[in-house]
Amino acid sequence: MNNLGRCYIKETNLVTRDIVGETIIVPVKSNVGDLDSIYTLNELGTLIWQHIDGKNNVTHIVDAICSAYDVTPEEAEKDALEFLKSLETGGLVRQCGP
Repeated sequence: MNNLGRCYIKETNLVTRDIVGETIIVPVKSNVGDLDSIYTLNELGTLIWQHIDGKNNVTHIVDAICSAYDVTPEEAEKDALEFLKSLETGGLVRQCGP
């Protein structure tokens, strides 16, 4: 299966804030922030998060990582797929493409 063509979209029940290069994500349940489930994304996680829009596929995200960091496409792909899987498992994103 080609994971590079997949697109992801952010769930709508989240509050996010960018603070000094990091992104803080708080899931909202029953109109209340779930403070037991706060996620803090580092610089790379923030870069990936910024490219999740339901239109950009994994290939686009890998290209963005390679442009921003001195990594091989293989390393960027591995990191992006692992991170996207963790976001999906955490209920922060869902697949919207192939």
